[in-house]
Amino acid sequence: QVQLVESGGGLVQAGGSLRLSCVASGNIFRIAMMGWYRRAPGKQRELVARITPGGTPTYVDFVKGRFIISRDNAKNTVSLQMNSLKPEDTAVYSCNLMVLTTDLNYWGQGTQVTVSS
Repeated sequence: QVQLVESGGGLVQAGGSLRLSCVASGNIFRIAMMGWYRRAPGKQRELVARITPGGTPTYVDFVKGRFIISRDNAKNTVSLQMNSLKPEDTAVYSCNLMVLTTDLNYWGQGTQVTVSS
């Protein structure tokens, strides 16, 4: 069983920055695809960014140039640096661990990010 614990959420003004972190338990982190997702009020959960075991990132269009995903396999940690935040970035951000070609798929509890205008 893998546990994911997020931290770093909070309240920030538009244009500000926050850094989210997610620490995974267990020993499969280094072979897992790690992702950050978000769910805004009244909306479905959506992908924000993901990073391969080797460190190759992918971003959705609405965060390109503003967010940076990174991972530290030695510390079982994936981070999301969020810059130039907008009120529409307000959501609960959750960490996901997935091992491709298996049914291993875990979610963290989420951390609230609120961006005021």
